[in-house]
Amino acid sequence: MKTINWGWISNDGLNMFAQSWQPDKKPKAVVCLVHGLGEHSSRYAHVGKAFSDAGFSLAGFDLRGHGKSGGQLGHFPSLEALMDDIHQLLQLASERNPGVPVFLYGHSLGGLLALNYATYRTHSLAGVIATGAGLRSPLMEQKVKIMLSKILGGLLPTVTIPTGLDANFISRDLEVVRTYKEDPLGHSVATLSAARVGIGAVERAFAHAPEFSTPLLLMHGAADKLTYPHGSQEFADLVPENCELKFWDGLYHEIHNEVEQNEVFAFTIDWLNSQLKNK
Repeated sequence: MKTINWGWISNDGLNMFAQSWQPDKKPKAVVCLVHGLGEHSSRYAHVGKAFSDAGFSLAGFDLRGHGKSGGQLGHFPSLEALMDDIHQLLQLASERNPGVPVFLYGHSLGGLLALNYATYRTHSLAGVIATGAGLRSPLMEQKVKIMLSKILGGLLPTVTIPTGLDANFISRDLEVVRTYKEDPLGHSVATLSAARVGIGAVERAFAHAPEFSTPLLLMHGAADKLTYPHGSQEFADLVPENCELKFWDGLYHEIHNEVEQNEVFAFTIDWLNSQLKNK
């Protein structure tokens, strides 16, 4: 496996950090990764190794305002800006891996963004994977906070608020939790604009789910307390075809960081291979 750091300048002038985990020979496909809120792509190096060992390239980037990418910490100016960033990731990753199929894989907030991208832009994706997608969460139950975020997100977009994410529920593996809490590249804040963008992305994802035509794998830890499994079920029920939903009994939010991660990787890779056979 080779790890390669690269990047680009966003449409609004930010330095975007990206990296790829490449197999030693030409990959069967490239999988483009969108990580979750408050984290960064380097937390997926072990996922990159699993994919690389199976003949796939994993290409990830740090969201704006996250990790080693530019921008105010935890700030998203608009959903359009995030869709532009993902579009650039897909284009550049494809250029670096010419002639191979491209998949989009997102976790948590990244899963929500991946689901939106599939109905937001014209594309030639071979498939979409969303794990622990942020479709239903404790935030969506706080009606006053949602209302204030929608109003103040436009008036005071760069004001920062705590995300309230409880890191103890990312994984049952205490070492994963400890490392997450001590990670200098992680953070637990978001701007009011980012909150408004996230809420709007949830509403848009469900509204456009009946238009979803790309092969889709939805996975969720059945014991996830940070994003609720029933959100993935609701979305799957709206997708007309080519949607596979997998719940992992007992697993928390980061199914790729649980003790059973190798089973998760094997299931995901089997799905990727099955999509390649269908092409």
